[in-house]
Order: sequence, then structure tokens, then C-alpha cells
Amino acid sequence: MGTQLVADRPDAARCILGIDPGLNITGYAVIHRDGGNLRLCEAGVVRSRAKDTLPERLKELSDGIREVIAAHPIELVALEQLFSHYERPRTAILMGHARGVICLAAAESGLPMVHYEPTRVKKVMTGNGHASKSQMQLAVKLQLSLATAPEPADVADAMAIALTGHYLAGNPLANA
Repeated sequence: MGTQLVADRPDAARCILGIDPGLNITGYAVIHRDGGNLRLCEAGVVRSRAKDTLPERLKELSDGIREVIAAHPIELVALEQLFSHYERPRTAILMGHARGVICLAAAESGLPMVHYEPTRVKKVMTGNGHASKSQMQLAVKLQLSLATAPEPADVADAMAIALTGHYLAGNPLANA
């Protein structure tokens, strides 16, 4: 696993794991929710080595996500939905592999999952479906009462995805 920030470990279960998937770097964030109060428990990245084979990289990602799941009382996994640009089909395929092992890790842990498109997360967090990275980082900082904007952007995105899970999980139509 890569860099991580541990802010707090709640005793009671009510955590959402937000994941910004990637084959090289996967951002993750665990937030605890107690009614309307939100608190960051842990955030960081799972990194794979570019020189490793695809199966080795996927195993590293799977092991890292399973480690986070085992460390916290997760009730929901919120994952960024796959999107692709027609110019880069290979990127979409590799992202699909990463999302697959993340979905498997959550399913084997018996955790429900929700999936959000990046524009949906941006709209929920800022009101603008095309918000910039810096706008997203500021929104996350404010909503989680952090001293500084989260870095790297993969971690900020994971925090935003977890927050979106919190805001929309109670609304079945919001997850459609």
C-alpha cells in the first residue's frame, strides 16, 4: 500500500469506503457517519508497480483494498463508475480490470456497492458536473472540516466518492 492518512478510528460501524480506481494508483477514503456528522477515518492510495505483470498488479490492488476493508467497519462501498474516451480504449480496459478486482473484494466481504459517474460526484459535491480538481479538493476540505486540501487528487476523489455515497445512499432513485 502507498501513502495513507489516518485521522480517526471509530468504534461503531457506519463507515463508507470511497474508491477512485486505477491500475497504477487507486485512491481510497473511509468516512464515518454518525447521523449528519462526518469524520475522516483513513485515506490513502494503493499503488502497483508498472514493471509487474497485470495479474501481479491486480493482486496488489485487491490485497490493498481487502486490507482497508478488514481494518474498518464498512457498511457501503462507493466506487467511481467506468468511463472511457474513444481515443483510449486500452485505458478503459485496464480500468475495467481494476474495478473488477475491487468489486470482487467488496462482494467477497459481503458489502453492498454503489457506482457513481465522475460528473455525478462533481455535481453532488460542487453543484457543477464539470468542476475542476481544485474545486473538488476545496469541497472535500470544507465538507470534512480538514485543515488542508487533500492530496494527491486520487485521494480527494475517493473522499468525494465516499461523501457522494453518504449523500445519495439513502435515496434508491439517486443510485439509478
